[in-house]
Amino acid sequence: FPNVPESALGRVAGFLRHSLNPNDLTLAQDEGFTDESGFRPREHIHAYMPGLEKTQPFHDATQLEFCRQLSANYDTILKEYQALLEDMQSENGKDRFQSVTSMNYDSGWKTLVLFYNGHRIEGFPYHLCPVTTKLLESMPLAGRIAGFNRQQPKTGIPRHTDGNNMWLTCQMGLQVPENNAAYITVADETRRWATGECLLYDTTYWHETFNEHETQERVVLHVDFFNTLSMTPVEIQILQYIYSLREQFMKAEGVAKVGAQIL
Repeated sequence: FPNVPESALGRVAGFLRHSLNPNDLTLAQDEGFTDESGFRPREHIHAYMPGLEKTQPFHDATQLEFCRQLSANYDTILKEYQALLEDMQSENGKDRFQSVTSMNYDSGWKTLVLFYNGHRIEGFPYHLCPVTTKLLESMPLAGRIAGFNRQQPKTGIPRHTDGNNMWLTCQMGLQVPENNAAYITVADETRRWATGECLLYDTTYWHETFNEHETQERVVLHVDFFNTLSMTPVEIQILQYIYSLREQFMKAEGVAKVGAQIL
């Protein structure tokens, strides 16, 4: 990025300083990271950009055109999800659901991954989900996953934080148990998924989920993306480049962080 002025690189430099020295005092002194309630533990942060605007557990999803477009295309996205399920159940179909971490596996949560590290997955049948794919590619997808998450009845993800203040997570309810019997708690605020509605939240806060229904699973479209509310387009482009280098390194080292089907 030789033509980016130095004045636009200050927060990227701060990210790199923290990566090289997690004990750097910048994070400890960041007023925008203050959380007196204790729901946003600094010690869990492993990827940090200084100077981002003060955040909160949940954001108003309707402020993002992306979230509005997901809701507007709910019926089509549901049909495309069902088409992917039918493809997996066909004679030569492949079960594409996986547990991306041991915590997911132990907690009844599996993901049909459409994008990893912001890019497509080789061999995935994107022709079955063109609208979903186009919408996802309209966002700067982050270095985790975008896909369909299933939560089995009477299971939940235990309380945890994800440790990256540059990412936000959007989840749209796709198949929600009757009486909205599935919820997520971020910090001390609990919200329930609703069909066709998006939840937008910051995973640097403690968060946990649970599906209370006895027999019905919960399915959401899950999207991790760079924080377009606080980061500049140039900052996002640079971080996408850095994370692409990280992925290349992990592949070269034979490190499969997100499941053998992906790496």
